Amino acid sequence: MRRPRIGFLLPHYGGHSKSYMPSVVRALADAGAVVDVIHPLERAIDLSQVRIQHDLYVLRQMSRLSLSLAGALHEQGANIVNPYPATAALRDRVIKSRVLQVAGVPTPTTYVASSPDQLAPLLDEGPLVVKPCQGGGGHHIAIVRTPAELARVDRGREPAFAQRYHPPQGRDYKIYAVGEQLFGVKKVFPRRTEVEKLGEPFTLTPELRDIAQRCGRAFDIDLYGVDVIESDGKTYVVDMDSIPGYKGVPDAPGLLARYFYAAAERAAQGKAFIEREDK
Repeated sequence: MRRPRIGFLLPHYGGHSKSYMPSVVRALADAGAVVDVIHPLERAIDLSQVRIQHDLYVLRQMSRLSLSLAGALHEQGANIVNPYPATAALRDRVIKSRVLQVAGVPTPTTYVASSPDQLAPLLDEGPLVVKPCQGGGGHHIAIVRTPAELARVDRGREPAFAQRYHPPQGRDYKIYAVGEQLFGVKKVFPRRTEVEKLGEPFTLTPELRDIAQRCGRAFDIDLYGVDVIESDGKTYVVDMDSIPGYKGVPDAPGLLARYFYAAAERAAQGKAFIEREDK
């Protein structure tokens, strides 16, 4: 059997990057896969040369260029994990939030407006969490309690996106999925030190396991992270991302390398690269 070929589309690679992906790439190469890092680019490329040359592509969504290259490969029929449409949807909080709502996932009441000032009347009912519409993670997020604080929110030409603020009881829950496996890690927010980023493992309750699985099924993916808070006795999913950092997950590089290798082998054999049990 020939060696599976895997191409990586990454936001950063090598240098001072603290990503686990270089370890994943090395583990795949050691296991016998042919591995290429396609992005970041080493030089300008002719777009006519962007064509399917691998059994499987791995896409992390934090770079606009990597997402665009994945879109070009997707249109040619490439096998991409996570698939381009799901990754693009998870980058857009408006799409992501509505998909999760339709799937029955408990989320805070969510609003979108053309400009931040249109959110001002909603402050009469309590604080809002204002977030960028595009992207993920905890960057540029603000808890807004007054119109004056809202007026200082600058989103440029982006729409204004907000969720009702629910004060969390204790630490946030991060749930990571790798295939059928789910891992729970308690973390503080915002996370500043490496210890805080690693967090503390915890055992998922049946409710949290069900919520995480609903999130994965909503986008038909099984490599993702879910941010969960508990407030006033209720559980809320406040964000979800594609192929997250997996901080605090034991042997995350090994788990991911094995997942990618098996997916690439299935793709090389013309099978669906995401294995699904009959339901």
